[in-house]
Amino acid sequence: MPDAVNVSYDEAHMLDVPTSLPGHDLVTQGLADLLAGRETAAALLVAMASARLRALGIEVAVSEGAEPSHRLYELLERDGPGAHSRYNALVGRIASFARAAEHASLR
Repeated sequence: MPDAVNVSYDEAHMLDVPTSLPGHDLVTQGLADLLAGRETAAALLVAMASARLRALGIEVAVSEGAEPSHRLYELLERDGPGAHSRYNALVGRIASFARAAEHASLR
């Protein structure tokens, strides 16, 4: 079983994300941001992957609003040129995390 990090968001909620997986930092930050109601790139990315993450046993707070993928792209566009490349890189990171987590769970 991969090492996990426990991050306390409040006294009643604990989150376990394997630290040995690629992109764990992005997932951990996104989960924290979602829980806090912050609309960040990490939060929107986790919201996009919420079904896959829940299937892996990771608790994901419900995201308010529609189409997190569209909102993520719009957020990246506001940061300047290269939104398409940054969007694809972020999606690749969350997919890599999920694949690694799925692989680890099969062991």
